[in-house]
Amino acid sequence: MTATTAAPLLEVSALDVSYPAKGFRAPPFRALRDVSIRIERGETLGLVGESGSGKSTLGKAILGLTPVASGTVRFDGRDITHLKGRARRALSRDIQVVFQDPYSSLNPAMTVEAILAEPLRAAGASGPDASKRIRALLDQVNMPAGSSARYPGEFSGGQRQRVAIARALALEPKLIVCDEPVSALDLSTQARVLDLFVDLQRQTGVAYLFVTHDLGVVRYVSHRVAVMYGGEIVESGDADRVTSTPAEPYTRKLLLASPVPDPVEQAERRRQYATLAGRAGP
Repeated sequence: MTATTAAPLLEVSALDVSYPAKGFRAPPFRALRDVSIRIERGETLGLVGESGSGKSTLGKAILGLTPVASGTVRFDGRDITHLKGRARRALSRDIQVVFQDPYSSLNPAMTVEAILAEPLRAAGASGPDASKRIRALLDQVNMPAGSSARYPGEFSGGQRQRVAIARALALEPKLIVCDEPVSALDLSTQARVLDLFVDLQRQTGVAYLFVTHDLGVVRYVSHRVAVMYGGEIVESGDADRVTSTPAEPYTRKLLLASPVPDPVEQAERRRQYATLAGRAGP
């Protein structure tokens, strides 16, 4: 008997996204060019690149927030490339998102309980069931007792991001798109939130598309890494290899640009970065 291989949870094939030109008679801007990625169940794919590389556009295309010119997005074996309206909203049970800014992603006029109750009530949960689930979620993301009755403005940035993560987990999704989820946090808070992402994946089996500009972050949380430049995937592979011995010069530049605590090593990184970038350096 021939063994069968389960399909990836998410499979993006030859994806192109274009935006209308801003200038008169200028051609459309191709934000993504023939991009293909896959994410297995329970896996983290780190998507890394500098600002403007196309990584956030890819996340938006997966979430249905930007139109796709060509190519396909398949989730759990189903083509979701052009889903609209009710079909797209129904998919939110399985695909969720955590945004970059924990200060603007939560409604400041709503209590934490009301914020977390929204997706649960929309999914048909009763009041008592929603309250029980909210208590479990806040405990799962290590929020202090009494958090449900408080407002987002009463919490630190790290705590707000924990609430945002709890909201993303509310419906037990299979995939969470994490769009620079720690870049607005200080370094010590980043480490705690990254540990939370790792622990939650172990507990729930959720998969992540982890979008960031920091190779150090993706090394910590990812199983595999895809590197984007100019709307294309320029390198991909096992996280340890890509973040330690990358094959592409652009990936090496990203690695050298990542800060390290040792000032001597940091100075050497800056010298190597300047040499690789073709600039004179100390």
